[in-house]
Amino acid sequence: MLTLTGENVRLRALEPEDLDFILEVENTEKFWEISDTKVPYSRFLIKKYLQNSHRDIFDVRQLRLMICDLEGDPLGLVDIFDLEPKNRRASLGILIIKEEDRRKKYGAEVISLISQYCFVHLNLHQVYANVTVDNLPSIQLFEKCGFKKVGIKKDWSLINGKFKDEILYQFINNVH
Repeated sequence: MLTLTGENVRLRALEPEDLDFILEVENTEKFWEISDTKVPYSRFLIKKYLQNSHRDIFDVRQLRLMICDLEGDPLGLVDIFDLEPKNRRASLGILIIKEEDRRKKYGAEVISLISQYCFVHLNLHQVYANVTVDNLPSIQLFEKCGFKKVGIKKDWSLINGKFKDEILYQFINNVH
């Protein structure tokens, strides 16, 4: 089963050539809310991050992959983080960078691919996502992909001086 290549997108490891792309993403303030970033990153820090991105997911408890179209052009990033091997679960995060690339079914394909990767190659039992209640595109995306809303964390994230509720979505792999 192929888990990193779909009909429209391919997920791949980060490369040194991705430095400028990741630097731009990490330093774009409008993305800070979803990435929980508070400060800009230097070129030096991103370069060091890329140099260490080969480390084993079970060691560092996270993995970031580049989302590309089938021609290899970057569309965004997908993260597996907060990996808990004992409990066989991890959190997912996705970012399609350009507004014009959103709502083209890339996101749903990425969520499907990365979930299958987690179940097949990492032997996880479940993946989950946290989405603020006002992020309607992400709510629609995760629900479309079969994630179930299992709770609301009240006043969970302080963003621009206001607390926002966050929805917890789970996808449990019932195939054993």
